[in-house]
Amino acid sequence: MHPQDSSAAAAYLYRYGNTWFDIVDGYWVMNTEIYSRVKIYKKEGYDYANPTIRFYTGSRKGKGTFSNAVTYNLKEGRVVKTPLEKTSMFEEEADEDHTVIRVKMPDVHEGSIIEYKYTIRTPHFGYFRDFYFQFDIPANEVVYDVAIPVYFFYNIYTVGYVGIKVAEPTLRPNNPLTVTSNSRYVITEKVSSYIAKDVKALKDEPYVTNLDNYTGMVKHELSAVSIPEKSIQKYATDWESVAREIYKTDSFGREVKLDSYFEKDIDPLLASAKTDKEKTDLIFEYVQNYMSWDKEKSYLCEKGVKKAYLSHTGNAAEINLMLTAMLRHAGLDANPVLVSTRDNGIAVYPTRYAYNYVIASVKTEGKTVLLDATSKYSRPGILPVRALNWEGRLIKKNGDNEEVNLAPMLLSKESISLSADINADGSVSGKARDQYNDYDAYTFREHYAEVNEQSYIEKLEKDLGNVQIADYKVINQKDLAKPVLEEYSFKHNAVADIIGDKMYISPKLFFTRKSNPFKQETREFPIDFVYPYQMRYVISLHIPEGYAIESYPEKLEFAMDKNLAQYQYTIQPNGNALQLLVVAQLNSPIMDQEYYKGIKDFFQKMVDKENEKIVLKRK
Repeated sequence: MHPQDSSAAAAYLYRYGNTWFDIVDGYWVMNTEIYSRVKIYKKEGYDYANPTIRFYTGSRKGKGTFSNAVTYNLKEGRVVKTPLEKTSMFEEEADEDHTVIRVKMPDVHEGSIIEYKYTIRTPHFGYFRDFYFQFDIPANEVVYDVAIPVYFFYNIYTVGYVGIKVAEPTLRPNNPLTVTSNSRYVITEKVSSYIAKDVKALKDEPYVTNLDNYTGMVKHELSAVSIPEKSIQKYATDWESVAREIYKTDSFGREVKLDSYFEKDIDPLLASAKTDKEKTDLIFEYVQNYMSWDKEKSYLCEKGVKKAYLSHTGNAAEINLMLTAMLRHAGLDANPVLVSTRDNGIAVYPTRYAYNYVIASVKTEGKTVLLDATSKYSRPGILPVRALNWEGRLIKKNGDNEEVNLAPMLLSKESISLSADINADGSVSGKARDQYNDYDAYTFREHYAEVNEQSYIEKLEKDLGNVQIADYKVINQKDLAKPVLEEYSFKHNAVADIIGDKMYISPKLFFTRKSNPFKQETREFPIDFVYPYQMRYVISLHIPEGYAIESYPEKLEFAMDKNLAQYQYTIQPNGNALQLLVVAQLNSPIMDQEYYKGIKDFFQKMVDKENEKIVLKRK
């Protein structure tokens, strides 16, 4: 058992990283060596005895190797050492540019200690491999040493919430190396050391964008190279430089300027449009329906907008740069916006590699509207969820750029109306209608399109506590201008509890929130709800013949500080029925971790309230 975390299946007892440079055949080579010592506490931790490395082997191939791989076990009072056999090391081609080596450590049991070292050598050093100080298991001590020739200048960033101690960098001379055909230099290196101790396991929590955004690590990005007798080479050092560099790339800047390939199709389409909004909507719907996304996330065109247009398929850049060009052709103030998708992480520091996607924007009626035509269910102002990731960078025609907030401010609403008959045996039956608007409608359409209807109904029945659904239908599933409507009849045999002459029932029936998703005492990262939303329930409960209402929950209204969230719960009798109104509203797509206690308490109050019972008494 790990002394600080009894739940840990394994732990890093020690992990050491070292990055340095040398020259091979006239080329600079970057070396990264990682040594790990891991203790396995439980069977669930056996995966940590199967380390994997992935490295680039494209042009000017890199190389990766495992060495010193051993398993230690205590058997009959003595330590038994079992080295890795070559037959337990597997190398395979991940794709045309990358190789993977997998290792299966021998004789692994609960209590085993494994250690191994791997080295990766590469002539590509525009950026380092991210060095992690935090993992999903505890780490007792993690150390990273870096030696960089003084000719190379890197921007260095620490990420996450781990207390990484950084030693003051020192300079040390290296051996004389040939740098040019006529010159030899003593290469001075700048040496930096990083250390973290007693690092807690990073545990996944609800409403997190991408856990990598908050994981303790160090990142290096090359900003300049200044080698004697050669001109200085400068790389991107700020977001403005990054944007200008991307704009100058042929597969970006040139592609967005092309328009001859679509003029004959777009001009007749725009003949009837009178306002900028009409032009925007017409062009967006045309591209959305005409083009199909090949699922490739990129801000650079692969085959080019012309070929993509002819084939009706393209990557994200080809579709959205095409969209931008058409909007400009219509006389609109349209520009592309660079984005890092949610699975790619937050763009922490200025580099071309920070972005992996591009959308379009248009200024109309004094507002900037964001557009992404890769999805068949998005709309102007409603982006696919993958693109809703903090901030993007808008690039103008002249290469100028500005920051764009990608977080939606539009309050998306879902409204559930329910008319239910409570039966004397404690079962309940009736009809339900669910209305989805804006982002809620988008997410429903995307999900519903991926499954067949029967599978969807079966999952819905399970999610609602094994309710039985009949007469199911969806309205406006493909009419994006209207809310999605979901209608069905239902029956549930186990909503109410009957004890003696009394019946106890939760007013929200099978929609009752059972538990609080926020269970940790504290939280180190923001709470990401993706977009602001309102959940509204209007429920009419008809009391069974022979019963009377004895009691029902009291009215309750409360809100978080700064009105970040609101809740309303009202129930009242109406003849032989009870009318319930519940409204839960989250007004911010992202809340800082400082509000964690507030949002945790907010959800707990909702759970407590919604689990209060109506009491019916037999007459």
